[in-house]
Amino acid sequence: MPQYVFTEEAMPPLPVFSQATVSKGFVFASGNIGITKEWKLVEGGVKEQTRAALRNLEIVLKASGSSLQHIVKVNVYIRDFAEFSGMNEAYAEFFEKDKMPARTCVGVASLPFNAAVEIECTAELI
Repeated sequence: MPQYVFTEEAMPPLPVFSQATVSKGFVFASGNIGITKEWKLVEGGVKEQTRAALRNLEIVLKASGSSLQHIVKVNVYIRDFAEFSGMNEAYAEFFEKDKMPARTCVGVASLPFNAAVEIECTAELI
């Protein structure tokens, strides 16, 4: 049976999904955008929103029994591909250069709270 993850340290999920689900040795983390615990979009554009989303994923993964270093697949949803390089700069701060997880980046028309980026991942349990 899957385990459903909740930690007060991370952004609370909306009532229709969990922060992450643990099943068969993997953590499936829900999408994260760069918002504060007060549900306000962080200032600073795509770079700061990418950092905030990844910091929140880091907290959720830790509560799930994993870490950023154990991510095997990332999906990034970006509203404007003109901001792709800024997102990549911030994203690269969180991973070792030669140990980047597999990743897909998809352009989307809109995201919750009009966010610039949303990030979800799958990670192995430690």
